[in-house]
Amino acid sequence: MSETPPVTRLRAAEATAAGGYRHPDPSTSLVSRGVAELAGPDGGVDLAGSYELCRRLHAAHGRTYFFATRLLPPERRRHVHALYGFARYADDLVDHLGLDWPPARRRAELEAWSAAFLADLDAGDSADPVLKAVIASVGELGIERDDLAAFLSSMAADLTVTRYETYADLDAYMYGSAAVIGSMMLPVLGCHDPAARPYALELGVAFQLTNFLRDVAEDWDRGRIYLPLEDLARFGVEEADLHRRHVTPALRRLLAFEAARTREHYAAAEAGFVYLPPRSRAAIRVAHRLYGAILDALEAADWEVFRVRASVSGPRKVGLALATLARPGRPRPPIASGQGSRVARAGRVGAAEGTDVTSLR
Repeated sequence: MSETPPVTRLRAAEATAAGGYRHPDPSTSLVSRGVAELAGPDGGVDLAGSYELCRRLHAAHGRTYFFATRLLPPERRRHVHALYGFARYADDLVDHLGLDWPPARRRAELEAWSAAFLADLDAGDSADPVLKAVIASVGELGIERDDLAAFLSSMAADLTVTRYETYADLDAYMYGSAAVIGSMMLPVLGCHDPAARPYALELGVAFQLTNFLRDVAEDWDRGRIYLPLEDLARFGVEEADLHRRHVTPALRRLLAFEAARTREHYAAAEAGFVYLPPRSRAAIRVAHRLYGAILDALEAADWEVFRVRASVSGPRKVGLALATLARPGRPRPPIASGQGSRVARAGRVGAAEGTDVTSLR
């Protein structure tokens, strides 16, 4: 993969996200305001306050997934909020256009925050207003430290890597940035069957690829392209087309191709829903359908990623959720084939060598 120095991040007022969309305030600002409201006499935030801060981050930044999370039992929702808060805070340190920080400061902030998290993880508690809840959930549920470290490693890569030559390169990045989020969610959902892990990794990747397609415009503003360069070349798309913010016929074909690949990941993930407890399964089926509907919205907008930021309206979310819940789930499948999917690799290697599929990346 190619590595180039990241461009200077745009100020929020200069950002040109599709459709005039503006992200909520960066997590740093939301947390600062929340701490001012929730802090006790000593100036710190207790565990309940930390979970509340994470819930607010989730509600502000992850509206589609937050909607689906409401279908989970109340005792599980706080863990989802904590993991989302962890991922969002780290991602905003690296990415948020509203933080007018030079790359050196972004790196320093991420490295300091990551080091503090890993040290607090060893200690079993944290004074950080976000990490306090995260560490409590990690300890209570037994979330794997390796998955957490892989996520932080991918966040650090975003500070220097702005292009991916091949899909294999992008997939390696997504293992840490997205796939392991799916793995971390399994104990949150009450699933402890190791056979579910490859499917959870697939769903994390499907969500990430959907974000990449929806956010082509703002990622370009950040100086990044998450479409493999080999695919740009294959379809005759040049970076100059992105610079002109013009969706050419070639770019439309490229985006349609990437969406089809993303739908393969959704299909591979869906086959693993049977491993989830019924209440959790309902929530994940809805999240799967709502996020997949973003691809439908992109296609309906004729792939105008510089003009429209695809989303699913509130009434449509409700309608899709009701339709999804009315449809019975799929029966337990064998580990299936599929181009390059982790489920397919797990099946092939496990059958040939008798290996544990949960060890595959």
